[in-house]
Amino acid sequence: MTVRPSRALRMPSGGGSVGRVIGLVFTIILLVLIMTLSVSSCSVTVESGYVGIKTTKFGATPGVQPQELGPGFHWEGIGEKIRTYQTLQRTYSYTREPNSDGGENEEITFSDVLGLPMTADVALTFRIREDKAADLYATWRQEFDAFIDGPLRTSVRAAIARETEKLPVACNAQQASEAVAAVPATDAAPIVPGTPDAQDCPGQLIGPGRQIVLQKAMQALQREWSPQGLEIIRMEWVGSIRYPESVLQAIQSRTTAEQNTRAAIERVNLERANADARIAQARGQAEANRLLAESIRSNPEVVRLREIERTLGLCPLNANTCVIGQGVNLSTLIESRNAQNEGNR
Repeated sequence: MTVRPSRALRMPSGGGSVGRVIGLVFTIILLVLIMTLSVSSCSVTVESGYVGIKTTKFGATPGVQPQELGPGFHWEGIGEKIRTYQTLQRTYSYTREPNSDGGENEEITFSDVLGLPMTADVALTFRIREDKAADLYATWRQEFDAFIDGPLRTSVRAAIARETEKLPVACNAQQASEAVAAVPATDAAPIVPGTPDAQDCPGQLIGPGRQIVLQKAMQALQREWSPQGLEIIRMEWVGSIRYPESVLQAIQSRTTAEQNTRAAIERVNLERANADARIAQARGQAEANRLLAESIRSNPEVVRLREIERTLGLCPLNANTCVIGQGVNLSTLIESRNAQNEGNR
């Protein structure tokens, strides 16, 4: 008699096959995840516009490897680390207020020839040469952003400070307010002790000097960083320099005094011109009187003629000249007047 296995007894065989398939699927997925994590943790992707810098702890030449890694996918072995440095041209702004480059205060501080403290925001445009990135990192051993915030910012501040310390914030500005109050307003500006004479003042930070300072500082930065592979392309002020309040008040006082001086000079010039005009007029009148007197002295008959004219009513008594109508015979008038006088007698 043959005994057939029941359907219930055959089911476990099918269920075990399905379980093995499911387990195999989970194993494959787990292996993929492990490989993905391994690839992610042991490799670095260098984007276009960047270079990779590899450092190793083992091998024949441990430390920073001199050969930069180009854009692409690179493995990190045991004891290796790959860092990326941007080689694209970049503009970084060192500002007091937070911006896209950083949230902390990064303003540049400096002083003038008298030690007056000032601050300003500066924008620096630069790029790192692809063949010098590894050398630059080997020198400073800082990540790219840390390098910009640290050594580069310090160098920018020092270069600007070296140039601003050669110039006054404003020529003769330190004691401008005291000088204006103590010295009468004149065309000549008072000389302030401790500052260069006006003839020797090559510039001032309030004015064209601020751009001259920036250009010289940029040239110094280029000489310093170009051999290290950092190209300084442009540097410029962001806004205006923040001067000490005392200096601004002194300059404002001096400007007001100079404006008042110019207004007073204009008034004096106007009064002088009016006086000159009156003097010229008086001189002209005096010259006319002199000529008239000389004419009378040289021609006594003129006086007699004027008397006759006034007697005849031809001229007013206060007239200097007298014009007789055309066709009138003066001799006839005189004889007629004399005859009238004889008849009245």
